[in-house]
Amino acid sequence: MLFSSATFLFRFLPIVLIGYYIFLRGMRRGQNLFLLVCSLFFYAWGEPRFLPVMVLSIGMNYGFGRWVYRWKFQGKPLRAPVAAAVAGNLVLLFLFKYLVFTIESLNALGMDWKVPVIDLPIGISFFTFQALSYVLDVAMGRTEVQRSPLTLGLYISFFPQLIAGPIVKYSDVAHQIDHRVESWADFSAGCSRFLIGLAKKVLLANQMAVVADRVFAQDPGALSTPMAWLGAVCYTFQLYYDFSGYSDMAIGLGLMFGFRFRENFDHPYASKSVTEFWRRWHISLGTWFRDYVYIPLGGNRVGVGKHIRNLFVVWLLTGLWHGANWTFVLWGIFYFLLLCLEKYVPAVKKLPSPLGRAYTLLAVNFLWMLFRADTPAYAGGFFLTMLGWNGSGTADPACGLYLAENAVFLALALLFSFPFAPWLRKRLERLRPFGQDLSLLWDLLYAAGLVAAGTLCVCYLVKGTYNPFIYFRF
Repeated sequence: MLFSSATFLFRFLPIVLIGYYIFLRGMRRGQNLFLLVCSLFFYAWGEPRFLPVMVLSIGMNYGFGRWVYRWKFQGKPLRAPVAAAVAGNLVLLFLFKYLVFTIESLNALGMDWKVPVIDLPIGISFFTFQALSYVLDVAMGRTEVQRSPLTLGLYISFFPQLIAGPIVKYSDVAHQIDHRVESWADFSAGCSRFLIGLAKKVLLANQMAVVADRVFAQDPGALSTPMAWLGAVCYTFQLYYDFSGYSDMAIGLGLMFGFRFRENFDHPYASKSVTEFWRRWHISLGTWFRDYVYIPLGGNRVGVGKHIRNLFVVWLLTGLWHGANWTFVLWGIFYFLLLCLEKYVPAVKKLPSPLGRAYTLLAVNFLWMLFRADTPAYAGGFFLTMLGWNGSGTADPACGLYLAENAVFLALALLFSFPFAPWLRKRLERLRPFGQDLSLLWDLLYAAGLVAAGTLCVCYLVKGTYNPFIYFRF
């Protein structure tokens, strides 16, 4: 069930809000149980056959958490229960996400094994990492063990961030599950944040997807260089507004129910280096790998050789986390190389700000093409077309037509990928004609913009416009 679907907006969400705030008001245990049931229903809506996988993950990690807690209380070494928890979660993830990829890769090397048909449960990478963070947080002493399997089930399956994040660490929300405080201010802020995310998704990401999908459906050799660049730029914007829009909606939904999730995006395309880009893009994933992989390996408080090893491990795993394909492995390795260059090559590390922004945007844009391609060969062909060394040349009237039809959406996508709204608000607050504070004017403009955006979104959804979602496949 997509957040940007009529079923969610006009049926599921109103029913959940009415049940939570009217029928169960003031009953925290009842509210939590109700949210758990609704979340499991939400997950089962599209593919009920995968609900047992979710329930297995909840039960398995509840048991691992109790095991870790018991051994910790008894003063025993935690290596065995922690290793079992990591292995159990990764085996579950491997069977559904990486088994087919592994067999196909071995067959390419000369084996002749039968390739099974295995469908990928939606959001398994997200909820597996969340579940594992609970056990690891208990082992590290960051939080207390959860004695109720239903409460742990709510943490793992909570529908706002269940299928596409942000990845919420248990230690960040453990107290909120039973002791959160709802308020009208938070509910209002949550609605606003949800509308911002919905507008990103419906008005920008979906429009960019129309062009990007048409371009990438073609053979790179049949594309012109301008068309390849247009498809690349549209996909770059599609990916950002698709994922950041979903994160905004998730954060907004959490606020509606009294939960505060951490930010997941911070205008990453405004970065002046690839290092900065990854501090701003998918922050929850970067934080997860930092806390549970990078720092335990030694982080940057080691020698150069070990630091490079740590970076390689993290980025190899980051690539594999995104998908079971050699394109994702290469994508992670290229980012590892760029980050090493920025860390250890002074000329790259100290680029002037304008040059740094240009280099970062070009690097990110090129690597998103590898992210989008189904095979390394397709990605290579697409890169060559972008560089003018492949394809059908530079003359392409169709590209001009696509550009003219989507010029407004491209301009808006570019504008709001930078912190334009905060900048505009600061400018208005500094203007004080006749000594008057213009913050009220900003609030009115902001509210009017949200209403207009929300109305347009509903119109687009009622029309049944193209509404894909990229991160479902992760």
